[in-house]
Amino acid sequence: MQQGPKPQLNLFSITMIVVGLVIGMGIFRTAADAAKAAISPAVFFSAWVIGGMIALCGALTYAEIGSRFPVTGGYYKIFAECYHPSIAFAINCIILISNAASLAAVALIGSEYITEVIFKEPATDFLKALIAMAAIAVFYGVNLMGLRMSSKTQNVLMVIKIGMVLLLISALFFPSIHSQANETAVYAEASYMDYIKSFGVALIAVSFTYGGYQQTINFGDEVKNARKNLPKGIFIGIVMIILLYLAVSYSYYKIIGFENLKTTSGIAAVIAEKMFGPTGKYIFSILLFLAVLAYVNVLLLSNPRVMYAMSEDGILPAAFKKKDEKKDVLTVSLSVFSAVCIIVLFFAKTFNEILGFTIFLDSIGMATSAATIFILRKRTKHLDNTGIYKMKLYPLMPLIFIAAYMFVGINIFISTPNLALTALAVFAVFLVIYFIAAKRKLN
Repeated sequence: MQQGPKPQLNLFSITMIVVGLVIGMGIFRTAADAAKAAISPAVFFSAWVIGGMIALCGALTYAEIGSRFPVTGGYYKIFAECYHPSIAFAINCIILISNAASLAAVALIGSEYITEVIFKEPATDFLKALIAMAAIAVFYGVNLMGLRMSSKTQNVLMVIKIGMVLLLISALFFPSIHSQANETAVYAEASYMDYIKSFGVALIAVSFTYGGYQQTINFGDEVKNARKNLPKGIFIGIVMIILLYLAVSYSYYKIIGFENLKTTSGIAAVIAEKMFGPTGKYIFSILLFLAVLAYVNVLLLSNPRVMYAMSEDGILPAAFKKKDEKKDVLTVSLSVFSAVCIIVLFFAKTFNEILGFTIFLDSIGMATSAATIFILRKRTKHLDNTGIYKMKLYPLMPLIFIAAYMFVGINIFISTPNLALTALAVFAVFLVIYFIAAKRKLN
């Protein structure tokens, strides 16, 4: 039976996909971390603008990679094609661990907000980590029972997130709640290197908030008139996100004040309280926690499927394909991924530690995966002028993106060497595991 033509995404669809991939829970927390790192408001806002430009370069790079080498279920096939299977194995494993760390970080964001509602006294880092672990454990149990997150729930989640973002922006139109602290603030003179270091550390938090655009790698061959619509959709989507993030950050700056922003927890709930009183803070915190729980469930649904795909290709042991057919649950993959999330929380406990660990792993994965464009361009010259997407300003855009993530990785190494060394050790362990497994297969 002949199959019909493959459904293709139009300009509006790819734009909304980009926006949906990037706008997560980070904006409700990371602005405080970026402000803490920034020595002035100029550095703070520059990090958001330049972070968005880096995201644009990355999204367009991944879009061309996906167009030249369409794959399903992760990066490892591209790494295996362009480098070596050992690199494919190690990189894809650290991407999975990075995803687990991202889930842990987002669960911590939710626990930070909900503890302020539940407890009168500030909660300890350990208690916040316990609540985040409990949320992961609950949804691990839900997934084991075979329940699935419906598309309707996902749509509701997106509406809640966008609604909360618009609410934060609307606070700018209430001058009575604006902070006066910015008008009297004086910033000390700093050296050129101080500004560079400050910007680099602020960019770590910003990079986490802009994450998600790398998934454009999966849509390169599914966009109608890809040569025109793909870059246009990515550009429009990233610009929309930059404007939204700048508006929210400016709202934090105006209502809370730059110096206060550095030390304020639950920044979004603070604005809701200023607008609507204690009830507003209470409702906002609960809504955010619910949105976080839904995000946790989505990652627990999607990542075990990547592990299943890796197992099918022989890159992970066959046990990861184990499935409860009756409930359609990948029991081993789900259990291992959930365990990794909880282990990350157990050892890190604080959002900042998880953030540094996650972004350092990402800096390795992003730089090496983006670099495959140089290899694929040479190997797939025959695809030029066949309707595939081919970025302009090549090789400038991928070089900017790779350099930016190397810069972020170096800053993490300088500011938190223990986290960076732990991440490198994890990468090295996976390389060793690959060669041990390969040797056993030969024997």
